[in-house]
Amino acid sequence: MTTINDAAAEFHRLHSSGCFVMPNPFDAGSAKALEHLGFKALATTSAGHAWTLGRADNQVTLEESLDHLRAVAGAVSVPVNADFEGGFAVDPEQVATNVKLAASTGIAGLSIEDSTGDEREPLHGLDLAVERIRAARQAIDESGTNIVLTGRSEGFVCGRPDIVETIRRLRAYAEAGADCLYAPRIENVEHVAAIVAAVSPKPVNLLINTPRMTVAQAADLGVRRISVGGTLARTAWAGFLRAAQELADDGTCSRFEGLPDVDQLFRAGPS
Repeated sequence: MTTINDAAAEFHRLHSSGCFVMPNPFDAGSAKALEHLGFKALATTSAGHAWTLGRADNQVTLEESLDHLRAVAGAVSVPVNADFEGGFAVDPEQVATNVKLAASTGIAGLSIEDSTGDEREPLHGLDLAVERIRAARQAIDESGTNIVLTGRSEGFVCGRPDIVETIRRLRAYAEAGADCLYAPRIENVEHVAAIVAAVSPKPVNLLINTPRMTVAQAADLGVRRISVGGTLARTAWAGFLRAAQELADDGTCSRFEGLPDVDQLFRAGPS
């Protein structure tokens, strides 16, 4: 059986060189499917999880998130990174408490983001944001799990697309103890390259959720880790909703052809 420390060690090893893809399952079954397809690490998606509960993103409680992390990490043998949103708290001490709870679920890493959910002030002030990363770092160290800490800056997600400020924040999070740095919705090649250079030698995660960037292009830019956020979940929802809408509107089932043998996928085991 893979222990938390084993998974964390393997996750750190994956971050040490090259570029790897870490797709985002939305439940235990999709996690197993991705492992069977040969991916070496996975990451949860807060949005994908919320949709399985019939809610919008950021409407899941801490306890529900922890249960989800246990289910996904327990379903696979590869490292799992947790989309831990903002740590389910504002105060650094409470972030630390919650990070320790997450670290005990079997995950190999987690991310802490700096968004507030307040449209008027969408990002935490830099000093507070840094203290939150520092608190998460201390919590992980005290847990003895050595899981990977990712510092996320959400400016390009929440209406503050300032690359200079994003880089300033990512550098500060690296200095505060983040092992990996991540700014979702960065798509401009020059911006990606600038972030990689600014935080080097620490690894950078890149979100690929459009067809405009390939894995090979990201690797050439020096990106170490690639995730897709809720996009695989949206892809699944797209097929489901189109087929259901056709059935509801027309009474026809044209999309019920060419479907995968899901049972066979799970019988086959990991590749």
